[in-house]
Amino acid sequence: MGADERYNVSLLNDYYGNLLTEHQRDMIRLYYDCDVSLNEIAEEYGISRQAVRDAIVRGEKTLNELESKLSLAKRGSRLVKELKEIASLVSDESVRSRIDTLIREEEGE
Repeated sequence: MGADERYNVSLLNDYYGNLLTEHQRDMIRLYYDCDVSLNEIAEEYGISRQAVRDAIVRGEKTLNELESKLSLAKRGSRLVKELKEIASLVSDESVRSRIDTLIREEEGE
């Protein structure tokens, strides 16, 4: 799995993670955001490596289905792009600062 795919799963988990089971959400976060191996996660939870992989795959499937139906991540990315364009056209520093704040909030920083 490439860096773009890993980023995408992590992004979808940010948007929709609360709709997964706590187990799936945590395992996806550990695997994709914290770069913890399947074996390490399995050891932490006291389950098999395959059980961890199954939970992650089910979680990924749910995240992708939610994005397919709701498109929140796609809309968020488009919003950030448009806000950056607007910021480049604004000369008022206080307005530009507010736009930058909105961009950081949308990007989860």
